[in-house]
Amino acid sequence: MTGPAEEAPVTSDFVRSYVITGGRSLPSSDELALHTLVTLAPDRTPPLGAGPEVRAIWELCSGGYLSVAEVAGHLGLPVGVARLLLTDLSEQGHLLRRAEPPRAQNVDRATLEKVLNGLQSLIG
Repeated sequence: MTGPAEEAPVTSDFVRSYVITGGRSLPSSDELALHTLVTLAPDRTPPLGAGPEVRAIWELCSGGYLSVAEVAGHLGLPVGVARLLLTDLSEQGHLLRRAEPPRAQNVDRATLEKVLNGLQSLIG
């Protein structure tokens, strides 16, 4: 319980998602997939009047690339809400997005054996 002079921390436990998003509909998963990586654009300052969630995203993403799922997990927000906030920041030019790397291709056994033999000859 907080006293009259203390402020309770704002988390998604106390604030409903539609309050954080301003009642806007959530973006589709095609716009920002769970595995899309995001980070702050260089030489940017936080938007004026940024809410506590946006400021928390700003601090998280200032350390380097994080996936959308990681941002949502660290903030304790539903993924859709985190996706909407990240989309807003991206459209304002504050975030850089990077898609996941392409999946590795299967290599035939003969090629793998040649690589293994080459490594063994180098090591001795």
